[in-house]
Amino acid sequence: MKTKWISFGLALTMMAGSGVFLVRLKTTQKLGRPGVKLELPAQAAGFTSEPVAVTDLEVATLPRDTTFGRRMYSQVRDGLTNQIMLGIVLMGADRTSLHKPQFCLVGQGWRIDKTEPITVPIDRPHPYALPVMQLTASKGLTLPDGRTAAWRGIYMYWFVAENSLTANHWERMWWMSKNLLLTGTLQRWAYVNCFAACAPGQEDATAALMQQLIAGAVPEFQLATGPVRTAAR
Repeated sequence: MKTKWISFGLALTMMAGSGVFLVRLKTTQKLGRPGVKLELPAQAAGFTSEPVAVTDLEVATLPRDTTFGRRMYSQVRDGLTNQIMLGIVLMGADRTSLHKPQFCLVGQGWRIDKTEPITVPIDRPHPYALPVMQLTASKGLTLPDGRTAAWRGIYMYWFVAENSLTANHWERMWWMSKNLLLTGTLQRWAYVNCFAACAPGQEDATAALMQQLIAGAVPEFQLATGPVRTAAR
């Protein structure tokens, strides 16, 4: 019985000590510098754009120190207008600004059919491969005449902090925790996302257009870069 109470006391002491450590860490932590600028380019890779306002829901649910950049890019090709949304969500001192991107997509009624990591070649300020997560999703849309039409969505995202790039949500969380414990600095992560809807069968062409836009726009707003990409022999 005595051993049981000793173990219980030790557990309480450890919990109290951990709590004091976390509170002290939070009060002494420094906020790192961002790896992006929120000013997205007005034109990139043959696309023109218009700014898009942040929704009331985002303002109401995300921490007050969350900041945004968002534009709708358009390009006319073969008589058709292609539209791609490109956005940035930048956290402040409250790390809850960012969460798994899949939550938002599913919350808007999309079903995720495929998830695959890809890389997008970036040429400036030096050649490197940008890690990107690509989701292919589907959704039924109701037409004005009441019929339901199948629609596809391509969603690409990655995370950026000062000198850090990843397309993996859990890797970002690990890096952030590790950096905070070792240096006392909370990395200021940004979540960059790109979305376009298309008809079934147009997924590959739409993804190629999105990569074209990303390759042209990223050097204009992203400060962090990857290691220099060397040409294969």
